[in-house]
Amino acid sequence: MAVFIDTHCHLDAPEFGAEMPLIRARAAERGVALCVIPAVAAFNFATVRELAHVQSDAYALGIHPLCTGNAQEADLEALDTELSTRRGDSRLVAVGEIGLDYFVEGLDSDKQQHFFHTQLQLARKHDLPVLIHVRRSVDKVLKHLRQTAGGQPWRGIAHAFNGSEQQAKACIEIGLKLGFGGAVTFDRALQLRRLAATLPLESMVMETDAPDIQPHWIYRTQAQRAAGEAQGRNEPGELPRIAEVVAQLRGIGIDELAAVTTRNALQAMPRLESLLSLSEGRPQRT
Repeated sequence: MAVFIDTHCHLDAPEFGAEMPLIRARAAERGVALCVIPAVAAFNFATVRELAHVQSDAYALGIHPLCTGNAQEADLEALDTELSTRRGDSRLVAVGEIGLDYFVEGLDSDKQQHFFHTQLQLARKHDLPVLIHVRRSVDKVLKHLRQTAGGQPWRGIAHAFNGSEQQAKACIEIGLKLGFGGAVTFDRALQLRRLAATLPLESMVMETDAPDIQPHWIYRTQAQRAAGEAQGRNEPGELPRIAEVVAQLRGIGIDELAAVTTRNALQAMPRLESLLSLSEGRPQRT
């Protein structure tokens, strides 16, 4: 069976609730050997850490741009402290989810940029990769990455990438992998599907962002929801089917796509390698 890593999955989301262990087990049965669970704010640092250990997965710590409105300087200090305290935890694989969001209205741009820039500096301080939110913000994200690079390439992932080909190449040049998930399954996502088909395979990783960014077979339109149809819930077990779409776009087999994107995830977040047993397709318990 092909082995996958879901490089971005919010398993702590309330949408999963008590079903989460069953959902994670279903993903494992379908070949998802590891999930990376990113934090979104200081309040769930402990939650994602504990969940990663219980589920034999991995986690990242950071403050999401959509959470910066309520965040304080003390939260950045708490992140720094937590990264220091957990330095020896092999399941801590990145700083994330961090970044910039210029899609949602009403966010303070200056505050977003301050929190992003500071968290990049913390990632450098603690020698960790980054999981970056880049919604309508690729150019400004790249600017901050260059400012904080310190002469060294970055490791990490531009999560849910949906920029231009030029922006994709700039992210790759600076050291990032690009995350592809459910959005690529929609026929109307023409530019994203072109990128998935033509970018170097070595630049791509797979993700679900579950429970969000549903693939087309789960997504419900506004009209369908108004008619009483419940919105579908994305989950990490959908990753192999999403990957099949990408493999078809590229004209390659699913096993090849799985092998290369798994290797790419290990390059983006090297600590994953100690958690993954490729021969068994399951994470090692530590």
